[in-house]
Order: sequence, then structure tokens, then C-alpha cells
Amino acid sequence: MTAQVLDGEAAAAAVKASLAERIDALTAGGHRPGLGTVLVGDDGPSANYVAMKHRDCEAMGIASHHVHLPADASAEDVAEVVARFNESSEVDAYLLQYPFPAHLDYEALLEQVDPAKDADGLHPVNLGRLVLGVDAPLACTPAGIVALLEHHGLDVAGQHVVIVGRGLTIGRPLANLLTLKRPGANAAVTVVHTGVADVGAHTRVADVVIAAAGSPGLITADMVKAGAVVVAAGVSFRDGRLLSDVADEVAEVAGWLSPRVGGVGPMTRAMLLANTVAAAERHRAT
Repeated sequence: MTAQVLDGEAAAAAVKASLAERIDALTAGGHRPGLGTVLVGDDGPSANYVAMKHRDCEAMGIASHHVHLPADASAEDVAEVVARFNESSEVDAYLLQYPFPAHLDYEALLEQVDPAKDADGLHPVNLGRLVLGVDAPLACTPAGIVALLEHHGLDVAGQHVVIVGRGLTIGRPLANLLTLKRPGANAAVTVVHTGVADVGAHTRVADVVIAAAGSPGLITADMVKAGAVVVAAGVSFRDGRLLSDVADEVAEVAGWLSPRVGGVGPMTRAMLLANTVAAAERHRAT
């Protein structure tokens, strides 16, 4: 068996196409949607990721507002930018690019972001709304994974989904999202992590495995049920290389598999645009 590809580029293109008319309507009404980013320091992957986000914005007609602070910036320096973006009528949504330098408290600064302008969907208020099943900006990678599966006609309702990883950006919000009684969700969800003695005992009985632990090669072929859907959401950078949580050999067992490049990544960025457009529509309505 060779797994079919969960094509994130194609799925992201579909999301962008659905956003284009909404962006045109906003712009014609006198409001061009705007996305802001705050980068602190010179982390290479973070800088590249921010650049990709702004290229996406340019292609879609979304205005970009970027602030790059030096690695030794103080909490007050970052808070000043946060306050400016909170007040700006041109910035509909924005994000604080993680990671921050060690001397800064990322969570404390994130709490200062206006929840209505939370482009990443990671503000505590919005995560709480997710748990309650209340409409709010969704965490981009979890929302992107749901959209990726839907694009390929893979319905997880009633299916057993095992998420490997309990992190704030993927594992925890994705588990909550997939258990909601809503389209693209309503699954039976198990969350495991690298502290579990036998991760494979859980993944081998899963209909869908979502690897999000940031541990290269963690999921091997013997840990996957034949024909299962496998989403490689966790990646790591080692010696300048992007490594997946899912070993290459899994492609010979899984029914569907997202690629290391062109899988989840494009969907994360597409959902960032979706959050920005939704924020712009809310702001225009008020």
C-alpha cells in the first residue's frame, strides 16, 4: 500500500478561493483587511515563517503590518506594540510570533492582545471559548487540520482519532475542536504524549493519527493501522533540516498521509488569513 497524499497546497488554495470574494467585498466597502505580526529577535525559522505569511497577504490583497524588535527588546517594548495594534483600525488581527527570547514572558504578553484581534486563536479567552463551543478565532493549525481532512472527503465523525502531543498550539486545542458536535469534528479523541510508555498501543487502533509532538520519526510503520489516516503536524528543525514526527516508512502502511512539506504548513497559513478576514468582517459590522 502507498498512502494517498493529503495535499495541503490544494486544500489551502480552496480556502483562499473562498476568502477572495469576502476580501473584495470588504475592500470595496472601504476597509482593506489587515494582518499584523510582531517578531522579536532573529530566529531563522520564525523570520521565514513571518515572511511567508506576508507573501500570502500580498497575494490575497490583505494589508501587512510588521514590527521586528531586537532580541534584547524589553517587555515594555513589546507591550507598546501590542497596545498600538490593539488600537489600530488598520490592523484587524495580529500575532506574536513564537518563540520569544527567554527573558520575555510570552504568555503574559499574549494576554495583553485584544482577543478579538487574536490571529493565532491562542489567547486564553479564545481557547476558553473553544472549550465552551462558542464562536471565536480558532487556533490555526488545528483548524487547518480539520479543513485539510474535509477537503479530501475524510469524515472523522464517530471515528477514533489519536493525537500524539499535548502542546498549546496543536494538541490541546485540536482535541477540543475534534470533540465538538460540528461539521468536520464529532470524533472520539484520545490524547497521548511522549510521557506515555507505549504510544503505539494507542495509535495502532486509531482510524486517524495526528502526530504533533515535535519528535522526529516518532511515529513508525508498526505504530499505524493499515489504511489509517496519518497527519504529520509536528516538525522539528535539526541542522537546518525540517524533520517530521512521522517516519517515511509510514507511507507504505497508511491510507492517507500528509507530506512533510506541503501538508499541514500551508493550511496553518490559510487559516491565519481566514481568521484575519473574519476579524475584519466583525470590525466592519460594529
